[in-house]
Amino acid sequence: MNLDEAWRILQENQFKRTKNREAILQFFSINDRYLTALEVKNFMEDDNPGISFDTIYRNLSTFEELGILEETDLNGERHFRMQCNLGKHHHHFICTACGKTRSILHCPMEMIAVNLPDYEIEGHKFEIYGKCPACIPI
Repeated sequence: MNLDEAWRILQENQFKRTKNREAILQFFSINDRYLTALEVKNFMEDDNPGISFDTIYRNLSTFEELGILEETDLNGERHFRMQCNLGKHHHHFICTACGKTRSILHCPMEMIAVNLPDYEIEGHKFEIYGKCPACIPI
């Protein structure tokens, strides 16, 4: 997802272009990894010292609901990143040290669904956690 796509989606859903939304989206566009609300707050505090977590979480939730951001839970905390543009179903390896991701194009649900023949599967989430080569100590 790039910034133009994000603004198009927001405009289509009657969301105004605000200073806070611009800063949040800009931060995600320059960081290709999962980020916490605290990281967003720290980034925004220079230009907006009074920014609240409520404002940040409200915008992050809106962006996630509209498909601009994707969300995952790492160590009990919500993390967000820009939505992928791969155009096909995929999953991620997520580095627990730096938050960077790598796409996994194979979906294990193909094998799992075979073992659930009488069940109606409505969705799934599959993520692999660990350390990327740059974060593994030598």
